[in-house]
Amino acid sequence: MERELKYIDMVEQPISMHPKKFALWLFMVTVVMIFAGLTSAYIVRQSEGNWLDYDLPNIFWLTTAIAVASSLTLHWAYYSAKKDNFVNLRVGMILTVLLGVAFLVGQWYSWVAMVDRQVFFVGNPSGSFLYVFTGLHAAHLISGVIFLIIVLISTFRLKVHSRAMVTMEMATTYWHFLGGLWIYLFMFLLLNH
Repeated sequence: MERELKYIDMVEQPISMHPKKFALWLFMVTVVMIFAGLTSAYIVRQSEGNWLDYDLPNIFWLTTAIAVASSLTLHWAYYSAKKDNFVNLRVGMILTVLLGVAFLVGQWYSWVAMVDRQVFFVGNPSGSFLYVFTGLHAAHLISGVIFLIIVLISTFRLKVHSRAMVTMEMATTYWHFLGGLWIYLFMFLLLNH
């Protein structure tokens, strides 16, 4: 009898994940694959020559700081939700949305700076890659800001709290992913432009 109980205790529990979280992770894997392909294409194309050298816009440093700050404010909101601190949760979400919009505005100004430097989307492929990287990231960031706004509205309707964290967890995961993706792209461009 003791031996049977021992075997029962050793049975592993299956790993389970909320279906929406699983879909989000699949989506993020596809985004990683897209950017991995693009950065690989960048390196291959750069090695072929006819590559325009230019300085990256200084505003990229600011947008990187904004991305880090927005991850911090969202993480503060996340922990506030786990503690049912609704005031801090809402303040953290509002700050994160504002920082997300500020990042997008910064990306726009980086394009303005590139045009001022005579680096265009058409023409030399080095400029084209920069616009594709930043534009594709901005498109995903817009979806992230929309997701954050949906979660923010849910916080005012008291649908986000310690016992209902799925959307908050998903928003936090996706936003941190986008911040990490930006840091990867920025470092890649710093090392390879």
